[in-house]
Amino acid sequence: MNRIDARFAELKSAARPGLITFVTAGDPDPALTVPVMHALVRHGADLIELGMPFSDPMADGPVIQQANERALAKHVGLSHVLDSVRAFRADDASTPVVLMGYLNPIERYGFPRFAEAAAGAGADGMLLVDCPIEESGDYESTLQSLGLRQIYLLAPTTPPARRARIAAKASGFLYYVSFKGITGAGHLEQGSAVAALEELRGLSQVPIAVGFGIKDAQSAAALGAHAEAVVIGSALVEGLNGAVDAADVDRRLAGFLPPIRDALHALAPD
Repeated sequence: MNRIDARFAELKSAARPGLITFVTAGDPDPALTVPVMHALVRHGADLIELGMPFSDPMADGPVIQQANERALAKHVGLSHVLDSVRAFRADDASTPVVLMGYLNPIERYGFPRFAEAAAGAGADGMLLVDCPIEESGDYESTLQSLGLRQIYLLAPTTPPARRARIAAKASGFLYYVSFKGITGAGHLEQGSAVAALEELRGLSQVPIAVGFGIKDAQSAAALGAHAEAVVIGSALVEGLNGAVDAADVDRRLAGFLPPIRDALHALAPD
């Protein structure tokens, strides 16, 4: 079974939402990518989204844009992403890893070649930010043939008919963007996000994860009560900026993730 599917089955059995953590490969330093991934799991992550650095991450706000710039300045590319997943898998065979990024560098690498390499390294899915559903056919079939899940984004501005189409094609999980805008920006309107999540529940046959604007235990629990997982990214990337070694990474994550993890675990019935 695909690790994403297995993890969400475990979460369903535990009757609690999962914690999905996003970090950019190569940031704060290429040597720390794998230690960061292990520390995320140690302190509560149920699934890791590993960002693939790109020079024009149009959906991301300043925090993640700057993380991309720092990684690219240290010559981090797709080979580093693949090597990091492979090294992570040497010690962790169960935590799902989704590669998140943009098509341009993958197309230059060669999509079928990259997908095969990603599957071989131990990735479980891809979230291609700039791949609309109308153009996803060849990508989706390639990923499916390798046992990888293609994760789709849905936004508050997605028209109802398009929402239904995306929900029908979704695999792994459906990522709902909680507000219009870029990552790390804007004010989270929990009421409207909750209403949208409840509507999506009637459309989706796969778990729903909600992200953008989740920064702490309170916001994670508020939306986690209405989704199968919450995604935290910008606040996490900002907290890791400047970490100098694995011990520093562990200290920072130990002070940040456990309250969020505990708030989500507390949503499970006694």
